[in-house]
Amino acid sequence: MPRSVNSVASRARRKKILKRTRGNFLSRKNVWTVAKNTYEKGLTYAYRDRKTKKHNFRALWIQRINAAARQYGMSYSQFMGKLNAQNIGLNRKVLADLAMNNPQAFEAIINSVK
Repeated sequence: MPRSVNSVASRARRKKILKRTRGNFLSRKNVWTVAKNTYEKGLTYAYRDRKTKKHNFRALWIQRINAAARQYGMSYSQFMGKLNAQNIGLNRKVLADLAMNNPQAFEAIINSVK
């Protein structure tokens, strides 16, 4: 008995990946082996960079808080130390947002900490 090959499923599997690599450059969009490698590598980067994104945003928040705190004569580490000593439970994301978009509220927090 001859070996049966499910060409419908194989074609569908290839079409699915080729559809997801549309917009890539040169053979990365239409040559099956190159497109498959590109797609899998892209998934690897996406997984890794979801973690890196959190790291980058935390660093950005710290820079923004530091810049805002220094306008009032206090360094970032002094400010965060005094916040924690007074049990003010604001995280860095909220503090950075206040520093950027609501300077009066950030100044009130600085004054309550001093």
